[in-house]
Amino acid sequence: MAKVIDGKAFAEGLRGRIAKAVDSLKSQHGFTPGLAVVLVGEDPASKVYVANKAKQTVEVGMNSWEHKLPAETSEKDVLALVEKLNNDPAVHGILVQLPLPKHIDSMKVLTAISPAKDVDGFHVVNVGKLSTGQDSLVPCTPVGSVMLAKDVLGSLDGLEAVVIGRSNIVGKPVAQLLLAENCTVTIAHSKTKDLPGVVRRADLVIAAVGRPEMVKGDWLKPGATVIDVGINRIERDGKGKLVGDCDYASCEKVAGAITPVPGGVGPMTIACLLYNTVKAACAARGIEQPAM
Repeated sequence: MAKVIDGKAFAEGLRGRIAKAVDSLKSQHGFTPGLAVVLVGEDPASKVYVANKAKQTVEVGMNSWEHKLPAETSEKDVLALVEKLNNDPAVHGILVQLPLPKHIDSMKVLTAISPAKDVDGFHVVNVGKLSTGQDSLVPCTPVGSVMLAKDVLGSLDGLEAVVIGRSNIVGKPVAQLLLAENCTVTIAHSKTKDLPGVVRRADLVIAAVGRPEMVKGDWLKPGATVIDVGINRIERDGKGKLVGDCDYASCEKVAGAITPVPGGVGPMTIACLLYNTVKAACAARGIEQPAM
């Protein structure tokens, strides 16, 4: 049976280290990192997520600002708010919660965020820096996924890694991070021929394809580490259930270590958002980032 990778416990430890870093920035440099979140509309899942972000931001000692706008807010007004936050020196990180209402161009809004404050790592400047090996702000879920993999495996040097999924939010950035860790990386996707055969080569599997329980245990090399990024809501036995992109029951019998869903990668996302905010704050001040 595979070792269960406890993302909730790791995220809690990371938040503790972030809180110490924030305390050190306050005492030694006299400033507090700050995160501003913009929510447009009444999407229920987004509201819960934004509330959790605000709560955890305050818990680690950072400043938190929530800008809640009605669904009918114009694109012009959202862009004006982003520009105001770009120019506010107390704000070190800006996050615009997706999805935005249909009348607002999400890409236009995301690219309006200053790359230096883009703690989601979606701006084309940060994407370009990541792909050319420069220090940058990187999307939170990929950062958390690699942290969990390194916690289990230590050095990733020379490992064969297969990333299933090629999204801009997870698949592509996590592949870049793994290349930086000296992995041999294959990006697989829905058009990959003999996908099970490709996955079976991997010492490390990152599943981020968005299809419930697609990856089966017999796809895995015995002892492989599996990081399951998927969060899919399905109905089973008349009840709603959260499952990953991996069939946990069969995969845990073959893998050496595996993240559960829920409780694996999910808790890492907000923790890494806070991590990115501290990183951005230190860069803005031109000071060395405390150990986290």
